[in-house]
Amino acid sequence: MPENRTSDFEFWTLDMNPNNQPSITVREFLDQAPAQLDLRLLAGEAGAPTRDLTTHRIQKLGLALAGFTHYIHTGRLQIVGQSEIRFLGQLDAEKRLKAIRNLPLKSISCVLVTKGLEPPPEFIATAQEAALPLLSTPAVSSVAISAVTEYLQEKLAPLVVRHGVLLDIYGLGVLIEGSSGIGKSECALDLVAHGHRLVSDDVVEVRRIGAERLLGTAPKLLREHLEIRGLGIINIRELYGVSAISTAKGIDLSIRLERWDEASEVDRLGIDAQAIEILGVNVPQVLIPVSPGRNLSTLVETAVRVQLLRGRGYDAARAFVARHTEMLEEK
Repeated sequence: MPENRTSDFEFWTLDMNPNNQPSITVREFLDQAPAQLDLRLLAGEAGAPTRDLTTHRIQKLGLALAGFTHYIHTGRLQIVGQSEIRFLGQLDAEKRLKAIRNLPLKSISCVLVTKGLEPPPEFIATAQEAALPLLSTPAVSSVAISAVTEYLQEKLAPLVVRHGVLLDIYGLGVLIEGSSGIGKSECALDLVAHGHRLVSDDVVEVRRIGAERLLGTAPKLLREHLEIRGLGIINIRELYGVSAISTAKGIDLSIRLERWDEASEVDRLGIDAQAIEILGVNVPQVLIPVSPGRNLSTLVETAVRVQLLRGRGYDAARAFVARHTEMLEEK
């Protein structure tokens, strides 16, 4: 079993407190939602900047319109599709208004009407009066639910901001961490020159997407840039082309750089697998001691190749130990 380790290096954590739940306002959702939704605001514009979406889970409003209002979950986007519109259409105006006003209007984040359907006038008027954002999309319910869920899942994912460099090396997302001035950025530049791709330098935003997947990105201001002492800030896209950068990458391997005289936990054979925990996800970790004359980029590339071989079922260290044991038994 991998030994869990925590990083000794500085990092900044956001939204790790369960009481500080990630959220976005309905106004932000309107401005940033996938273009395929083609959202329109029908009513309740006053509530868009103040009402929040706090979960990627979607809810259909049918049961609540039928009177089961306790099923409403705060923070979820509520869907009104063809079945809900038909249900409301079968009611007379008085019962329809009663069903709509019976909703917990202050607890609902927003309502999205799908398939370009026209909600009843009572719904529009009540939403406007209660400052409840009422949105519309031409997409059918299944497509809208899929697009909204995917967008919110990434937008509201738990986030931690780490001090390091993230690269795409041989298809693996590699997070390189170490104390300030140890050579992380210089190593990243050498790796980019070897044909690998830079995701982020200095600050890496890590989100947990799903139960076991971590996604790393760069803050908007830092994208495509690398800071090298003596050269200053350089633009990797301009120097090496668009193929040298990547906007996001899953984190598959952590490499920790430590000065040679401070690296006290080096595994000489490489048998004991190490891991670091990030947002509750275990990430394989390799410790590389740093000293003058050591080629860091080559060592990092080799560590990635070793990890790829392990993923395919081959472990050189264990194979060596097995051969050694076999030779001893033969003697």
